[in-house]
Amino acid sequence: MNRIRGKTAIVTGATAGIGEACARALAELGARVVLTGRRSDRLEALAGEIAHTTGTEPVTATFDVRDRAAVHDFAAGLERDGPVPDILINNAGLARGLDTVQEGSYEDWDDMIDTNIKGLLNMMREVLPGMIARDSGHVVNLGSIAGYVVYPQGAVYCATKFGVRAINQGANIDLLGTRVRMSSVDPGMVETEFSLVRFRGDEDRARTVYEGVDPLTAEDIADAVCYVLNTPPHVNVQQMLIMPTVQRSPYAMDRRPVGAEKE
Repeated sequence: MNRIRGKTAIVTGATAGIGEACARALAELGARVVLTGRRSDRLEALAGEIAHTTGTEPVTATFDVRDRAAVHDFAAGLERDGPVPDILINNAGLARGLDTVQEGSYEDWDDMIDTNIKGLLNMMREVLPGMIARDSGHVVNLGSIAGYVVYPQGAVYCATKFGVRAINQGANIDLLGTRVRMSSVDPGMVETEFSLVRFRGDEDRARTVYEGVDPLTAEDIADAVCYVLNTPPHVNVQQMLIMPTVQRSPYAMDRRPVGAEKE
């Protein structure tokens, strides 16, 4: 059964990676997607592709989830003029650097905290009241295995994902008595632009992260998001932790020697 068809889904960070894959997957299931992100050229290209393949014209909005005024104007416009959102995919997020706390960059910390925590909260604060008023809706937050286990030189990024996990749990309690659902999909290693962003465009360094392993893809996570959204209204998948088979924790990875053939 397809319970997603006909619904309107906001996807933040739809310009690449998991957000882009979620937008495609939801559109293919018959949802009307509202694509948001900071790069208007990518949003328009994706919207054109989705319109061509599905026959449904996406809505696009270029803004940064860190900008509260922009988030407010976006959400108020949807409530006033439509399409009214049934689904919010809180995907926008990033990692910056790989440093010890004593050597960390204030700029990197601000980027991660302001995007991963405050940006997520900004979207929830503006979208949830309408969902509650309609007594219907579903928010899916993209978390991480980093919200369960801390790894060396990742204290601040992990802290932001622990924060997402706490916000997801707390908001679920706050929503008790409504039919609005709140879920978190928490991936392990996924090969996207994540490492390229973390290392500020250093392709060689980013490539080493995925050498010798078969990581998850953005499409794998989009599949998981669609599963969570497609459950019956009385089912609330509050948390889903998903990792590639070669990974069982941040410290347990079956990594082949570089150059070895895949079996």
